[in-house]
Amino acid sequence: MIVLIYGGWLLTVLHWRQLSPWLGTPLLIFFTCWYMSLQHELIHGHPTGHARLNEALGTAPLAIWYPYAVYRDTHLAHHHDERLTLPGVDPESYYLSPKPLSGWRLSLAQWRNTAPGRLLLGPLLGWLATLQAAWRGGRRHAGIWLAHFLLTAALLYAVRLAGIHPLYYVFVVAYPALALAMVRSFYEHRAVSHPAARSVINEAQLPWRVLFLNLNYHLVHHLHPGLPWYQLRARYLERREHYLQLCDGFHETGYLRLLWRHRAKPVIAEFHPFA
Repeated sequence: MIVLIYGGWLLTVLHWRQLSPWLGTPLLIFFTCWYMSLQHELIHGHPTGHARLNEALGTAPLAIWYPYAVYRDTHLAHHHDERLTLPGVDPESYYLSPKPLSGWRLSLAQWRNTAPGRLLLGPLLGWLATLQAAWRGGRRHAGIWLAHFLLTAALLYAVRLAGIHPLYYVFVVAYPALALAMVRSFYEHRAVSHPAARSVINEAQLPWRVLFLNLNYHLVHHLHPGLPWYQLRARYLERREHYLQLCDGFHETGYLRLLWRHRAKPVIAEFHPFA
């Protein structure tokens, strides 16, 4: 998988002029999004038991927006199931704490929880929140972000040599790739009392399962975070009824149907019901 993702991305960049932007752009978006799924696997201890080696395999800033180390730390903090969805505690929560909001902020929060809002504005809002957290982290995060900016500058210089304008890569490749990754997380968790029922089972079809490395079986991943991606589907199918019972009806049958259903209606309430 690592060879496929890196190799596919690199071959697309090297043959950019022959492919033309019409074919090269969707290929780069796909491989960059796929790379983010790979980074998730590396965070959870695959393919080796050596964290530094795994980190080296995921540090390249193909997706531009986040340093690997920041994603690693926030994602591992997310894996406290008893605190899932709690705003200010779960770093991947889309809920807000119940407090008064001005009209435009409330409208923005509601629109962000629709499919168009999440895909169009979600990457930007997520990136701004990450920068805000980095600013609060001060010197502790300064070295991580400096290294990331230097690596990003080197990457953008390299794609420029291949004929891809750096701004084109940032806004026409990396931004849509992050939006595509947000399809998976659009309705991944909900705020209910039982921790196991907070994570979804989405019986999505190909190519979604490969693109997201089986994280559509999200409850199985949260219950067995050390399980590699290629075993998640088999584990789910072995005990399908058990997992469906645990998720207490939090079950979807695909992503496009889900996005269409929430093209105007928010997928979750903006305020957490029991934060």
